[in-house]
Amino acid sequence: MLEAAPATTGRRVHIDKQTPRAYRALVSAAEAVRTAAAECGLDRRLVELVNLRVSQLNGCAYCLKVHTAAALRAGETAQRLGVLAAWRDTELFTPGERAALALAESVTHPADAAAQEGAYALARETLNDDEISAVIWVAIAINSFNRVSILSKHPVRDDPS
Repeated sequence: MLEAAPATTGRRVHIDKQTPRAYRALVSAAEAVRTAAAECGLDRRLVELVNLRVSQLNGCAYCLKVHTAAALRAGETAQRLGVLAAWRDTELFTPGERAALALAESVTHPADAAAQEGAYALARETLNDDEISAVIWVAIAINSFNRVSILSKHPVRDDPS
C-alpha cells in the first residue's frame, strides 16, 4: 500500500521575488505583447477577456482578481464578465471575440489538436494575421503569469472599499 505524501505546510517561494531578473524579462515581454495588441487594433477589453478566460482555465485566483479589475476599468460589463466561463452559450460576444476566446483556449490546452485546428479556422474567419498573432501572444503571456502566481501561491486579498 502506498503512503500518501505529506501535505506541505511551508511557505512557497515567490519566484518573481526570488529570481527578479527572470520576472522582469517576463514583464518586459508582456509589455511588448500589450503594445503589439494595441498597435494591431485589439480592443483592451478583448485583451482582458483573453487574460480572464485563460486565468479561469488555469484556476489562477490572483490573476482573475487583477484582470477582472482591469477589464472593468477598460469598460467591460459585469454581465459579460459573469458569463465569460460559458461564453459559447451566450450571444453576448462578437464573432471576433468568440474567435479570440477559442484561440486563447487552444493555446492554454495545446494537446487538443482538433480544438486547436477548429479555433484557428474560426480565427481566420474574423481576425487578420496581426490580430491572430497578438491574441496568441496575449494567451502565452497570461499563461506564464498564471504559472508564476499559482506556483508561488500569490495571495488574493480583499480590497478595502
